[in-house]
Amino acid sequence: MFALLETVHALGLLSCFALLGTSRIGACIRWLSFQGILFGLVPLIVHQGGLGWRAALLAGGNIALKGIGFPLLLLRLRARAETNREVEPFVSFVMSILFGIFALGLSVWLTSELKPALHQAPFVMLDSSIFLILVGLFLIISRRNALMQVIGYLVLENGIFVFGVITVVGTPLLVELGVLLDAFVGVFVMGIAIYHINREFGSIEVDRLSALKG
Repeated sequence: MFALLETVHALGLLSCFALLGTSRIGACIRWLSFQGILFGLVPLIVHQGGLGWRAALLAGGNIALKGIGFPLLLLRLRARAETNREVEPFVSFVMSILFGIFALGLSVWLTSELKPALHQAPFVMLDSSIFLILVGLFLIISRRNALMQVIGYLVLENGIFVFGVITVVGTPLLVELGVLLDAFVGVFVMGIAIYHINREFGSIEVDRLSALKG
């Protein structure tokens, strides 16, 4: 199990740095799909007492939504929004990568501080979950394009999902599926907002919303 978690951890870090340094929105969506499938497997890997239907259902729902459904929706929104398909960040890609390095160090430090209280949680997955949350928040506040902000939201949700899976014992299945439902509703609402922003402004860059002032 530990070797599989190490592999998921390494590939997860790769996907995060790719999201921080990639300039094409389409490539970012594909990396998000890869990340959703990758971390969707975590319940199957860390599940103790054999592979049960609950872990399989949770992993299947996570992969179906965040690995397949949401990326397809984002690709459809990108195709319908006839606008620049470059990321165009507020923060440069070089500074974004530097932030990723800083966030990785911070997540390792926070994990070492939290580990005594969360002794049942694998260290590498606890590190991954905190790193995903930090990267997701950074993408939300540092990217001009609304699609990239949705991607940041989903990266953040991936981190919350992994943190919950590895730290909470005996969570009811309905609660776990409710988290996925929250993510679905959030992305659905964001998709509607992006459609209307594009229709009104001919662009999905959120700084155009300043034109609504006064």
